[in-house]
Amino acid sequence: MKPTLLVSALALSLGTAPAFAQDRLLNVSYDIAREVFEALNPAFAAHWQATTGRTVTIDMSHGGTSRQARAILEGLPADVVTFNQETDIEVLAEAGLVPDNWRELLPNGASPWYSLPAFLVRAGNPKAILDWDDLAREDVAPIFPNPKTSGNARYTYLAAYAYELARNGGDHAGAQEFVAAIFASVPVFDTGGRAATQTFAERNIGDVLVTFEAETGGIAAEYAAQGLERVTPSQSLFAAFPVAVVAQNAERNGTAEVATAYLEWLYSSDAQEIVAQHFYRVTDEGVAARYADSLPALDLVTVDEVFGGWGAIRAEHLADGAILDQVFVNQ
Repeated sequence: MKPTLLVSALALSLGTAPAFAQDRLLNVSYDIAREVFEALNPAFAAHWQATTGRTVTIDMSHGGTSRQARAILEGLPADVVTFNQETDIEVLAEAGLVPDNWRELLPNGASPWYSLPAFLVRAGNPKAILDWDDLAREDVAPIFPNPKTSGNARYTYLAAYAYELARNGGDHAGAQEFVAAIFASVPVFDTGGRAATQTFAERNIGDVLVTFEAETGGIAAEYAAQGLERVTPSQSLFAAFPVAVVAQNAERNGTAEVATAYLEWLYSSDAQEIVAQHFYRVTDEGVAARYADSLPALDLVTVDEVFGGWGAIRAEHLADGAILDQVFVNQ
């Protein structure tokens, strides 16, 4: 065969070969989200292939959400974020990476599920830890990560603060003293929720792990031999798990379509069923009803009700030198 005919034949062969379309996403997420996304991602990939004929690979990055947000600002090419802290998405919005109206682009304020700070105690609950005031006792060593780096721990701080405000009639000075007493008994402040879990369950440090209720169920199952017990306090703080497309990156990466579809799918009954199996409280009413027995009722307050919203929290509690820093100084 002449060279020109060979080239023509090769071109024809390549031109008629079926295309194998592939998509790829980077989901930058919170520290303790590994197991739930290990279950969610293959289910979405199957859904995506069935509906579009394309395959998708979903890469994950996990860490404390404040650190994750900073990494994105410094160039981590996230296509989507699935965080446990609204303020960390706001940081991305202020930098122009996420649309300012990100909360309006998906249902329920762009939070497909929610949880709340709760407790995990040793077998038999030997210290009789039942509520937030028990964490301030001198004989109790709580374990939770650093609120400066972990959205998980930030909710712990705010939930304890809100509990004491309700108990003392709104005395903020008293609430700060209460939280400082809890902080003073923490033997080590890890940077994220996963490290705190390892400190408690693997290094056997502390009497009670404070983390999201969803995580308490997973940890109890993972370390079943230890007989760890879940405890739901009388009051806790509604914890949204906000999600957003990092639009600037997704547009540059050519992933805007699949990134949007991925987050929208998290609201589907199939996804909500998977999430509920991991002890999250879901927004699909039918799915939520099937898992109600494993998620006790309690007094659940919100950041808007207690603190005036996340803007006020950022200014009054989380800014440099604000109340959270003062709590650390006074512990």
